Amino acid sequence: MYLTYIPSMIQRRFGQYLWRVDTEEKAVYLTFDDGPTPQITDWVLDVLNAYEAKATFFMVGDQVRKHPETAHRVIDEGHTVGNHTRTHLNGKKTPTYQYLRDFAECQQILREYTGHRPKFFRPPYGRITKAQAEPILKRGLEIVMMDIITGDFDASRSEAKVSKVALTYAKPGAIILFHDSEKAWPRLEKALPKVMESLADRGYEFRALGEPVMAGVE
Repeated sequence: MYLTYIPSMIQRRFGQYLWRVDTEEKAVYLTFDDGPTPQITDWVLDVLNAYEAKATFFMVGDQVRKHPETAHRVIDEGHTVGNHTRTHLNGKKTPTYQYLRDFAECQQILREYTGHRPKFFRPPYGRITKAQAEPILKRGLEIVMMDIITGDFDASRSEAKVSKVALTYAKPGAIILFHDSEKAWPRLEKALPKVMESLADRGYEFRALGEPVMAGVE
């Protein structure tokens, strides 16, 4: 069971994390977790390019190590890259020392394989403890959550439902969660173009979190 929209009460309670961008401009922030995944991430990039859109990709370290060329394409095309741990750990089920080591290994992999040191971190499953979060925040990274969970990873959810969730709750500054993964692909393939077309028709822009950084540049 999971929420599709994170209530403001929860966002205020955990205000040290970024849930949405504070803006009145008609802009939303598409985010993609669990890649890079060859072909799927490439397809996402093609869709984004069709709308002159920018997005944020929270990458798993082991995926970057296996597919550095795909990670490079994300950065070279002006999108933002974030840390999503090396092995996609659930913070609530992982000892703090192991979690922080996995986080640090992902930072190192991204630095080694792309020349980029991420400034954003998203905990897999949105699960992280205070003891795990504090050292990451002290290192100067921003911990990014989301206010809209499309559920594209959920095999029991239809493409129509995924699209409906994104379009129902979209508002200025919304951070919308998708996944560029094989698990999400059956729903992502149909939902993402529909969501982007509908939001573009409403006058929304699609932006990346922070300032995108080209490979090799701090």
